[in-house]
Amino acid sequence: MLVKAFGGAVNGIDARIITVETDVVTGFNFFIVGLPDNAVKESQQRIESALRSVGYKLPGKKITINMAPADIRKEGTAYDLTIAMGVMAASEQMRYENIDKYLIMGELSLDGGVHSIKGALSMAIEARKHGFTGFILPKENAREAAVVNNLDVYGVESMREVIDFFNGTAQLEKTVVNTREEFFNHINESQFDFADVKGQENVKRALEIAAAGGHNIIMIGPPGAGKTMLAKRIASILPPLTLHEALETTKIHSVAGKLGTQVSLMTQRPFRSPHHTVSDVALVGGGSFPQPGEISLAHNGVLFLDELPEFKRTVLEVMRQPLEDRKINISRARFSVDYPASFMLIASMNPCPCGYYNHPEKDCVCSSGVVQKYLNRISGPLLDRIDIHIEVIPVPFEELTRKKTAETSAEIRERIIRGREVQQQRFENSAIYCNAQMDTKMLQTYCELNSECSSILKQAMEKLGLSARAYDRIIKVSRTIADLDGSENIEAHHISEAIQYRSLDRESWAG
Repeated sequence: MLVKAFGGAVNGIDARIITVETDVVTGFNFFIVGLPDNAVKESQQRIESALRSVGYKLPGKKITINMAPADIRKEGTAYDLTIAMGVMAASEQMRYENIDKYLIMGELSLDGGVHSIKGALSMAIEARKHGFTGFILPKENAREAAVVNNLDVYGVESMREVIDFFNGTAQLEKTVVNTREEFFNHINESQFDFADVKGQENVKRALEIAAAGGHNIIMIGPPGAGKTMLAKRIASILPPLTLHEALETTKIHSVAGKLGTQVSLMTQRPFRSPHHTVSDVALVGGGSFPQPGEISLAHNGVLFLDELPEFKRTVLEVMRQPLEDRKINISRARFSVDYPASFMLIASMNPCPCGYYNHPEKDCVCSSGVVQKYLNRISGPLLDRIDIHIEVIPVPFEELTRKKTAETSAEIRERIIRGREVQQQRFENSAIYCNAQMDTKMLQTYCELNSECSSILKQAMEKLGLSARAYDRIIKVSRTIADLDGSENIEAHHISEAIQYRSLDRESWAG
């Protein structure tokens, strides 16, 4: 007998419906065709043991399973439950009248238990698009799939629950999540706060500008000056995620298997901080089984690279294209996938190997030329793509012990939200949402400079030897400063402040 069951395959961050056709006839053998990998082929042993554990058996007949479309590679163990239900229905050990109305996914253990899968949210979205009544999947993934409305989501812990459900002898409990309530109840939660930071007002100002315009920023300073502490708090002043951004971010983390079992929707902007030993593939994504990299996991949030010069040069250079295009295309001989990568880059570094160049109290012990050599580990093209360079000076003892309360993240965030609202109105008819994403044509339209501003910028270009890309970045930053000030036009003091944030472009910086 021939029966069709349905599962899903993840491609990039989206899913495709997979039809699992099962044919059980007289004979003896077990075949899986349709471009399955080894993990799918090994499902026979897991299914056989799982069926035996729940009181059923694999029929002693010829079983042929076709996974269509056959030109898509089927990977992983998530098809175990789909195949098992197809076998049960085709061998008439289970009723199958409604099996084609449900998407079924899950990995089986030998005792019949159902383990978690990756990409449940993407599959749920695709199931709704194709008109499925429900989605049966592991209980650990039920809450993330239940974010999708107009789809019945059933979380199961055992294969027996699914068999009894189709036989009509038991009911499955529907998982219900109020997406909007879940989203708005947790949207303003944050682990860190700028109120904890003593001093560093100039750095806070630079971070506020960066957050308001979505600009990349690098902090240069000696050890213990507070670079990491400041970077960890920048997510707390970024504007809250929109519901669309939250769904998109959750899809990426779902595909990568990074969501917790109790998480239904990501409500906080991601903050990713990979170690400097990270590989190229781990950063940008890919691999034998394509997975999103750190730059995609930071989508709609922050990517923090601590000790930037310690990263391998090849790792840093692969970020140049995603920083411009805000997406990454992974092309291999057998596949090509696109992952979104619209992140805000926050980097930090010591000014030299010993860490004390330009320190107000401690002497640098690095020999002549070593400081510049250390800085040269970061290529000029990458530095060009970082809009704001800011020096972080150690906080004096008097400032550390002062009782004065610092400005909270909530207060800073209010100003940033107002600045972003101006940008949303400005770009309402385009695909971008912040000043950092403006192209050359938009710069000409929205960033017209008066004669005084042009004169100041010309002097800076000649004195600092800035590139054309750095010129554009300065104008974008000055536009953001003007937005925070509530100014319709870019004024001279806006352009002057933006130029101050190009410290690594100064030829005299490293001596």
